[in-house]
Amino acid sequence: MTQTAADTVTDLFIIGGGINGCGIARDATGRGLSVTLAEMNDLASATSSSSTKLFHGGLRYLEYFEFRLVREALIEREVLLSAMPHISWPMRFVLPYHKDMRFESETPTSKLLSLFMPWMKGRRPAWLIRLGLFMYDNLGGRKILPGTSTVDLRSAPEGAPLEDRFEKAYEYSDCWIEDSRLVVLNARDAAARGAEILTRTKVQSARSEDGLWHIETVNAETGETRAHKARMLVNAGGPWVGDIIQTKVRVNSREGVRLVRGSHIVTRRLYDHDKCYFFQGTDGRIIFSIPYETDFTLIGTTDAEHEDPSVKPECTPEERRYLIDFANHYFRKDLTDDDVVWTYSGVRPLYDDGASSATAATRDYTLKVDTSTGAPMLNIFGGKITTYRRLAESALEKIGAELTVTKGAWTAGVPLPGGDFPVTGVADQIGALKAKYPFLTDFWAKRLVRAYGTEAAKVLGDAKAATDLGRDFGATMTEAEVNWLMDREFARTAEDVVWRRNKLGLRLDRVQIEELNTWMTQNRRGASAAAE
Repeated sequence: MTQTAADTVTDLFIIGGGINGCGIARDATGRGLSVTLAEMNDLASATSSSSTKLFHGGLRYLEYFEFRLVREALIEREVLLSAMPHISWPMRFVLPYHKDMRFESETPTSKLLSLFMPWMKGRRPAWLIRLGLFMYDNLGGRKILPGTSTVDLRSAPEGAPLEDRFEKAYEYSDCWIEDSRLVVLNARDAAARGAEILTRTKVQSARSEDGLWHIETVNAETGETRAHKARMLVNAGGPWVGDIIQTKVRVNSREGVRLVRGSHIVTRRLYDHDKCYFFQGTDGRIIFSIPYETDFTLIGTTDAEHEDPSVKPECTPEERRYLIDFANHYFRKDLTDDDVVWTYSGVRPLYDDGASSATAATRDYTLKVDTSTGAPMLNIFGGKITTYRRLAESALEKIGAELTVTKGAWTAGVPLPGGDFPVTGVADQIGALKAKYPFLTDFWAKRLVRAYGTEAAKVLGDAKAATDLGRDFGATMTEAEVNWLMDREFARTAEDVVWRRNKLGLRLDRVQIEELNTWMTQNRRGASAAAE
């Protein structure tokens, strides 16, 4: 084990390689700050790869009167679409209406309706839903996404998978996002601009001395320890933000985090169209049913308290049954446990605002600077993936009050790697890639463009045939692509590749994944280049 001394002082040391940490790292390096980021596992290995994969304003947050959060998120949808059209795209959401729809009982809207319209007994009236959708259409100033329309489910294809009792629906716009790829591309762009990205690197301790942070890290793969110095510490630890404050930095803080588990199930494709369903339950909760990875359907999410961040979140049998039963209130054909091909679960690190339930806890972000130790530390609480870029800008405002930041906000509309083409240009990108590489199937070409955008050709290089790409690991993944992921995107294990850089784990069997992991272990070439 080798101890190395920090011979330079960086401006920022960021703890956490999720979307908040990587988003702040990208923004800060683009403004000329020196940045080191340490992530104890793989990038996006926790909350940021376990979302419902949506860029959305949060229609249900209107019931909590979180208008600022919703407006910011609605504006951000189109800003982000323009910067990453390969990993994000518009999606239409179908909200079937029926008279038994109810509010979650603790929402401000529910309380008002109970006071002024007690005869509704907690039900959502159609006019209120339409009012909410009108606000959703207009709060953020849409330029790309179409507005709300009404759907006759008795004749429209969207009604075919649903029970006959659903006759009317509202259809509105939100967006899809490949969440874990978003994190990796932010990290890549930060590295290209000069940030040091350290994965599999755990912070052992951080102490303030003479106005500087002294941080000790250990590499989980090699056991090597390393000392760092920084002018400011950024705690973007997600579910571990509280643990970092208490056990790594050892600062007394009144700020707390509320851990809320969200679980999802994935089934074989349940319907033929490419729209999402927004289902409302009789208990006031909502779930989504979303077309997923071409041949599957994603259903989620739950809201359950999760006490310990060190306990890996898993979709419990009760949550699985809840999601199946919820969906079965809508779909004509009942789902069973046998239809579920995969489940996943993540923990949302929400700011503890004292809400009475996990569902009611705020999804807004809170940024707190602590200078009690002498050197400044910024703690990040909460947030949602849609507003990560605005969170980073807000973080830089806080950082600018402590350090000299000479450049202003810059990330709006600036493409992430591979995203330098128009929002409407995906089909053209796929066509051009197939023309250049005729051996690609439709599925293969689309998958590569959706993952790498304009960089897809760099992944394939000078290949004239599929055999030129090296070993075939199955499901269109080749040695050339895996090398790219190891060299440029910080991937170290098969799990990094098949569950975070892509979702080919849905198509590969256990033996194939084990063979991929063995090959990667034997062919690692050190740290990711990433900056090229």
